Amino acid sequence: MHAASVLDSAYSWKRLALTLLIATICNVGMWSIIVIMPDVQSEFATDRAAASIPYTLTMAGFAIGNFAIGRAVDRFGITWALIGAAAALGVGYTGAAASSSIAMLSAFQALIGLGTAAGFAPLIADLSHWFLRRRGIAVAIVACGNYLAGVVWPTLLQGIQADSGWRGVYFTLAAIIVMTIPPLSLTLRRRFVEQVSPTVPTRPVIDTRSAGFSPRALQWMLGLAGVGCCVAMSMPQVHLVSLCVDLGYGPVAGAEMLSLMLMGGVVSRLASGLIADRLGGVRTLLIGSMLQCIALFLYLPYDGLVSLYVVSLIFGLSQGGIVPSYALIVREYLPAKEAGARVGFVIMATIVGMALGGWMSGWIYDMTGNYQAAFLNGIAWNILNIAVIATIFLKSRRDTALAT
Repeated sequence: MHAASVLDSAYSWKRLALTLLIATICNVGMWSIIVIMPDVQSEFATDRAAASIPYTLTMAGFAIGNFAIGRAVDRFGITWALIGAAAALGVGYTGAAASSSIAMLSAFQALIGLGTAAGFAPLIADLSHWFLRRRGIAVAIVACGNYLAGVVWPTLLQGIQADSGWRGVYFTLAAIIVMTIPPLSLTLRRRFVEQVSPTVPTRPVIDTRSAGFSPRALQWMLGLAGVGCCVAMSMPQVHLVSLCVDLGYGPVAGAEMLSLMLMGGVVSRLASGLIADRLGGVRTLLIGSMLQCIALFLYLPYDGLVSLYVVSLIFGLSQGGIVPSYALIVREYLPAKEAGARVGFVIMATIVGMALGGWMSGWIYDMTGNYQAAFLNGIAWNILNIAVIATIFLKSRRDTALAT
């Protein structure tokens, strides 16, 4: 098989479309808990920090799953990973719907997070093997499945939640996932033939080594940066609905703002993919991180209804391309045969940041009575992220110039 018949081919784009559909369905696990969080807090009569624990454990399961399932995909392929994920999601949603306490709900949310992980980093790593020249935009499109799920599902679930409550929402999701993901996953059975790799045009060796760090050091630096950016990112994403309830705008307005934010994130991810194909992953990540920090500052002075809609859109347009850029950096600088595990590790770090930030923001709210300090906390973590990525960028430029 010649590489030209595989990479960036018509089959690659067809596989991309199927992968995006699977990702959009599977990633409902990221957003369903956010939609039902106010109802859960009310039903179990708990504070905001305790009501955030199910989300935190969802992200913990998601983080572990991105790494563990990514390693499995390197060995066994994506199809079996997705079938197993569908089973985990079916059990998780059914058990969560029958939960009688926050602790029981949180345990099943961890399982939901684990199953959801198959629809993110493992899918991104799998698809990255099928593209070379257009890898940036291809990875960005797959990563959009995560945000498309956030755009589509919160709106769809509002009607079910109004009629049947949050438990009805979860029973419905269990049925949808079990019926759709396994048959769709069978369309991805074809695996990339590693033997074609030597015939693939590659970048000059100086580019693949220009990060100036060992593979292990670079991976851990990317992990630290991922924690920082996603602690910041989680503040509006996780608590926007609750913020709107506190301000008297209601959960429907919050869900609409979240959908608007994530639609902006879809646009941002697509634009960042095109930019990454020209500038590379490190530059694209640095641009996105700086824009996200600016957008977070805008939440501090504005809390009017229209203002929050506008700022939420700006935030979505600013940060959507950040997480896919980590996967591109891994593919640019680290071995392709380890893509599943290494992409999974870095994405795991970003999800740890989301989990930590989701809980931390709720805890700060309970301590202060508002979200102002929580936004400032997110900004501080964002600055840490910028510092790490700037270090990688400046050292790679210096080492490339010296080598040249």
